[in-house]
Parts: sequence; structure tokens; C-alpha cells
Amino acid sequence: MNIIKHLGAASLLATLLAGCSLAPTYERPDLPVQTQWPENLAATPTDATGNTPAASLPWQEFFRDPSLRQLIALALDHNRDLRVAALNIERARSLYQVQSADRLPTLNLGVSGARQETPNDVAPAGKGGLTTAYNVGLGVTAFELDLFGRVRNLSGAALERFNATDEARKTTQISVVAQVAYSYEALVADERLLALARQTLDSRTASHQRQVSLRDMGASSDYDLRQSDSLLEAARIAVLQAQRQRALDENALVLLLGQPVPAALLPGPDTSWSASVMAELPAGLPSDLLTARPDIAQQEALLRAANANIGVARAAFFPRISLTGSFGSASNELNGLFESGSRSWSLLPSISLPIFDGGRNRANLGVAKADRDIAVAQYEKTIQTAFREVADALAGRATLGAELRAVQAQERAEQQRHDLAKLRYDSGEASYLDYLDAQRAWFATQQQTIRTGLAEVQNRIALYKALGGGWKDVMPTSGDQIVRKD
Repeated sequence: MNIIKHLGAASLLATLLAGCSLAPTYERPDLPVQTQWPENLAATPTDATGNTPAASLPWQEFFRDPSLRQLIALALDHNRDLRVAALNIERARSLYQVQSADRLPTLNLGVSGARQETPNDVAPAGKGGLTTAYNVGLGVTAFELDLFGRVRNLSGAALERFNATDEARKTTQISVVAQVAYSYEALVADERLLALARQTLDSRTASHQRQVSLRDMGASSDYDLRQSDSLLEAARIAVLQAQRQRALDENALVLLLGQPVPAALLPGPDTSWSASVMAELPAGLPSDLLTARPDIAQQEALLRAANANIGVARAAFFPRISLTGSFGSASNELNGLFESGSRSWSLLPSISLPIFDGGRNRANLGVAKADRDIAVAQYEKTIQTAFREVADALAGRATLGAELRAVQAQERAEQQRHDLAKLRYDSGEASYLDYLDAQRAWFATQQQTIRTGLAEVQNRIALYKALGGGWKDVMPTSGDQIVRKD
């Protein structure tokens, strides 16, 4: 049993010495952005939901439209990007397990048997004959004593890459949740635009028929009729454009869901589009993004992995010690393998010390340091991008609400002008051209109201996404229709 004791002692020594790591001490880079959001943008709305940060607010609580919540649940179950992200996690976990296995000795059970006949002419002392040998035992092959942390840092780098992959899955979920919401709200706008275009087409069709009758009676000119023709065709174009855009947005939603959209979940022209459909959010501080956004956590994990790889490259300059050994039983008779006196063992330690490598180790260290510096730059760029996305969404929140109210006021004014223009035209006080101009202006402001409303709603989604919301789920209860597993 001495060889087992020796191997165990060597493994224990390696474990104790593995505390020596040549990787530089990791320090998180300074925040490469302002410590506050731009002035007048970060005020918390008075109706914010308990000041709960977006990253801690499950999407089921942020989105209050039941149809949208069910669509998001379907996407999280069937979206192929999320499926790939989940499989990437399993792959990264397996790679980490493979790498971390090198920190422990690998024991193999070996059983062998051999029979050989040697002629007297070539046998030692001229005594040939038939020889038989049987062996059975445990063996350790090339187990490295990790004196300078090479194996430990390789395992640490693999662990950080696994962590980065897990954060990437969260980022993918945030994107899928936001994209489903974007597409759904776009469909709501499409339905309203299509209903408006059809209503306008009906109105202009009736008006055009009246112009045809007036022209036939000599009460109107060809010029007025051609103006009416133009408005009628413009309404047909608007209907076709709205139909096409609705089809495109539904196709985008089908791709996100990974399956056809259930007809019962599609929005209609009367789908609610009030501010209560989504919760208000506090902005917090820029430093909060470090823990709120998975894409930042992903880049920091990759930075830690690059930092550990420097320790791997530095360890290449130092000796590498490995052990190969076996313990078992050997006999020239099969039934004598485990009898007294058949014990056999071997211990083959080896050490390699780099003397001349043509600059390979130094170059590898340079590569590892450059990779670390690249990872720092990518980490900082990710933070800066996150800062901009939040600042953009805050700028939208600060202005889009007022813009929507102004557009709605303009629409009401144009409607009144249209009604007055029609009365004046019917009474002969205004020309048909004035009436057509009022029609065009009212239709344009109605379209603008819908589009501005869509921009305001989608900006709420963008802020939720930018603040790191969308990857946490609520725990399902027996009454929930949405069944999700993390």
C-alpha cells in the first residue's frame, strides 16, 4: 500500500501548493461614465411601482396586458435563440467540468495478460521458452502537481466562461421579452392605422361619388374631381400600406414565438393602450447597471477569465512536475494474481523546466495580457452602451408624454377645422380645395397620434430593457395561466 500512500501524499501536497497563483489580482475597472444621469432625466415618476428597480421587477408585473403576457410566455418556451442560449450553457458547463477534472488525479483500473514464446537463440542465457504474465491494478497517468497555479487558473478561466454564458442567456431573454412587447405594441398600432385608413377610404369614397354627381350636373369642375380622385387613391394606398406593415409585424412576432400566433392573442383596433398597461420605473444610478444588466456581468466574467489566463501564461516559465504510477498485482498464473507476494507497483515522477523555446512563452504571455486589455475595453464599452441606452430612454420618457398630448391636441384642432371646412363648403362659403386640405391634415394628424403613442409605449419597453428588466420570472401559483421554468 506504500504506493497509494505516496500518491495520496503527492496529491495532498499539490492541493496545498495550489494556493500559489501567478494570475494578477483582479480589480474591477473604474466606471467609465458619469455617476449621475443627465440633468432632469432621472426623476422618478410619482406613480412608479413601489420604486422597485427594473431588474428586480418580473416581466409579468411590468406588462399588465394579459395577451402580451401569454405571448411572452410562449416565446420563452419556444424561441430558438433562447434554446441555443440554454444549450450553450450546458456546453460551457461540460467544458468547465472537463477542465476542472485536471485538478484531481485520474485513476484507471488496468487488467492485462500476455503469453510469449522466445527461441533459445535470442533468449538471454540461451534459455527460451513460453512465458506468461498477468497484471491488474490501479494507475495514475501524468498527474500534474499544480505548484504554480497553471491548472487552477485554467479551471478558473473555464468557470468564468461558464458564468459568462449563463449571463448571455439572461441577456437573450431580456431581448426576447422586449422584442415580443415591441412587436405586439406595433401590431396594436397597425390595427389602429388600418382601421383609420379603412374608415378614411369609406369616407373619401362617398365624397368622391358626390363629386362625380356634382360634375355630371355641372356644379363642379374636372379640377375638383381630379383632386377627389387623388385623395381617394391616397386612402387606398394607406390601407394597403397598413395591411402590409401589419403582416410584417405579425411575421416578426411569429419568429419570436417560434410558432404561429394564436388568433385569440392578436390585438384588435380596440385593444387598450393606456399608461396603466405598463408599470413606471425608477432610473436609479448608473452604477446600478453593474449588477442589473446581464450583458455587463457577462463581459466582466470574460474579463476575469482573461485575467486568469495571464496566470496560465506566467506558469509556463516555471517547472512542471507530473506523476505517473500504478499499484496492483502481477503473476505468471491467473489464479495467483491476488496471492501473497504478487504485489507490484511503480512510481515515475517527471519534471520539465523550460530552457529555450524561441520566445514562445513570452509571446503567449503577451497574447494573454493583450486579451485582458481587450476584455477591459469591451467591458467599458458595454457599460458605456448601457449608459447611453438608459439615457436615451430617459430622454424619451421626459418628452414623449408631452409630445403625445400636443399631437392629440393638434388632432382635435384639425378635426374641428375639418368639420368647419365641410360646413363652409356645403354652404358655398369655401372652395372644395379648402375642404380637401382639411381632410388631408386631419388624416395626417390622426396617423401621427397613433405613431407617437406607439413611440411612447415602446420607449417604456426600451427603458425596462435598458435597466436590465425582463430576465426574472415570478414564481407560478396554482391559478397562474403562465407556466414558466427558469
